[in-house]
Amino acid sequence: MNRLTLTLIFLAAFLLLVALMWWGYRARGRRQAKVLPGFPVVPAELLAGVREGTVEPLLPPSTGVYASTVTDASWQDRVAVGDVGFRAEATAHLLADGLLFDRVGATPVWIPAGSVRAARTEAGIAGKVMGRDGLLVVRWAVEDHEFDTGFRADDKDDYELWVPALRALGDVQTQERHGE
Repeated sequence: MNRLTLTLIFLAAFLLLVALMWWGYRARGRRQAKVLPGFPVVPAELLAGVREGTVEPLLPPSTGVYASTVTDASWQDRVAVGDVGFRAEATAHLLADGLLFDRVGATPVWIPAGSVRAARTEAGIAGKVMGRDGLLVVRWAVEDHEFDTGFRADDKDDYELWVPALRALGDVQTQERHGE
């Protein structure tokens, strides 16, 4: 075989593998769409207020990379419904109403305050593996399903403020749900 033939065979095999990965990801999205609830949509007036600077945040915004959202089954079980499973540059905004990841080139991810269950730092989440405590991970719920959303801040010192603030936001909402 000559070089051209080998190159074409390699290219064909590569394209076949890419097509199979794409097909598998779409199949995962279809399966998940049947069992997962719809994700909350950020209220348009709240999003506009955040972008215009008229909404008062609980903490200064944090810039970084939105890593992905996974189900609570595994840190590798990426949600393939919509575009919440894709990485994007983002700015995280902690508001009294919830947590907003305003993503560049993708739809914003909105986690209402009443959905927050926990916050922690982790080494990784599907699509992004960092060193120890390199990601801020928020556990949240929609109906009976729990999710983890990962965010890598440009300034890791932000986590010292964000983790307790998110936990407090979740605790306040838990107390309100239970009438305490």
